[in-house]
Amino acid sequence: MGTTLAMGLWLAEEPLGAGALANTTSDVTGLVNALIVLLLMATVVALITRRLRIPYVVGLVLAGLSITQSVLPESVGLNPEIILNLFLPILIFEAAINTDISRLRSTIKLIALIAGPGVLLAAMITAAILQWGLGLATITAAAIGVILTITDTVSVIAAFRTVPVPPRLATIVEGESLLNDGTALVLLGLITTVHTQGSFTVGEGLQQIVIAFVGGGVLGLGLGYLCVGLFQQLDDALSNILLTVAVSLGTFQIGHEIGVSSAIAVVVAGLVIGELGFRQTSASTKVTLLNFWEYAGFGVNTFIFLLVGIEVDPEVLLQTIPAALFAVLAYQTGRVLTTYPLLYLLRFFDRPLPLRWQHVLILGNVKGSLSMALALSLPTDLPGRSQVIALVFSTVLVSLVGQGLTLPWLVKRLRLTIPSATRQHLETLQLNLIAAKAGQQELAALLQSGSLPKNLYEELFAAYQAQIASADRELRDFYNQRPLDDNAHLEDQSHLDGLRRRLYLAEKGAVNDALRKGLLSEETSQSYVRALNEKLLALKDD
Repeated sequence: MGTTLAMGLWLAEEPLGAGALANTTSDVTGLVNALIVLLLMATVVALITRRLRIPYVVGLVLAGLSITQSVLPESVGLNPEIILNLFLPILIFEAAINTDISRLRSTIKLIALIAGPGVLLAAMITAAILQWGLGLATITAAAIGVILTITDTVSVIAAFRTVPVPPRLATIVEGESLLNDGTALVLLGLITTVHTQGSFTVGEGLQQIVIAFVGGGVLGLGLGYLCVGLFQQLDDALSNILLTVAVSLGTFQIGHEIGVSSAIAVVVAGLVIGELGFRQTSASTKVTLLNFWEYAGFGVNTFIFLLVGIEVDPEVLLQTIPAALFAVLAYQTGRVLTTYPLLYLLRFFDRPLPLRWQHVLILGNVKGSLSMALALSLPTDLPGRSQVIALVFSTVLVSLVGQGLTLPWLVKRLRLTIPSATRQHLETLQLNLIAAKAGQQELAALLQSGSLPKNLYEELFAAYQAQIASADRELRDFYNQRPLDDNAHLEDQSHLDGLRRRLYLAEKGAVNDALRKGLLSEETSQSYVRALNEKLLALKDD
């Protein structure tokens, strides 16, 4: 992955001729030296941000601002092609395989609402405000409006790690970011088509949107299930890593070639692999895969945000700060005027979202590297393109630093969750139970492969079984005892609601699968599913 990151930093794409061969070695040496300096700087930033308790990505951007482009090789910088075709698939796939699909199912209506119509309406409002306030051309304002509707999940999740938030809210934020990236890319493609062709009909636009989303979903399902089938034949961590890298990057490129949404395809493929593929592997292989993709996502984000700061000229930043502040006001206005009304309508066909959670969706509307990459990828003949790039870069900087630093404080002030000693004790018991059962599964795999003698297997298995029995006994006693106060009762009820939600979703999935296979009648299965939906709606948010 270090080599991949180095490739992402290398912008020079000149072919090697006889005269250029002598300069290649010095170029590569300079690139490696620059890479080492950036890695050391990122390490120092990580230490400082941890000590100061500020988001890591904000520290990277501020550190990048302190570096002038002149001290680095000319080949080092942000390349939109590299970001869109290499870094973006890695980030999307890493987020998708770590997404809890059972919880995502319970929030899909909400996510689809704010990541579909919400993005479109917010982009239109933002574009109208920018056109009115900054005097931009219509096509230019439309492009900026779409670019500034993309939410940077990395910054938001980094804030969530410092302040506890409900798991369902974190799932909503992650799921929305996964889908709104795809929506924004499709809309920006339509705007580019309008600019290139000069005319466009609503029917053609709707046709392209349907093809992009449906085609991307079908492509992601196909390649995801293909990867799952290969997982059944392999249980080697290194081979599976290569397979997942090939699927993530290959899915994105195939989607681009056939004209469907590459981002949606990668999302669907990642969800399928994360949900079904990892079931076909041993516990150690799964841990290795997740660790690799966590490192890949972390490394990609490290270089992107560091380069964001390096690419921005401080003088240009100072000149464009007033326009950037206006742009922040514009996209936040678009977010407010779409999110609150749409989530109010949500209560008529799904569980309503608590108002404090809606505030987090507004406050967490932070911009990031993808917005900058899309700005760099705009057509060269777009009116005011250079000013657009400077405006977007400055807006991203203001958003990352301003919103990124204040978001943890604001989320903490909302008091979304109040951890208790009871909940912490319960999580400790669950941790022991989950870890011990995972160890037993790995022991069984080692015994079956002949890597472990049976006597040692039985000894280690018994030790894990004792740990399981102890945790299970304490959990049983915990659930059997009566809570002594209302707060403990609410804490216990919230946890039980979370468990019931997972069970109801599992039942619903099994019934729907049996219906598709013709094992159940439509009338019987639908009545049972409706009863399950009513039970899900009755559960409180966790």
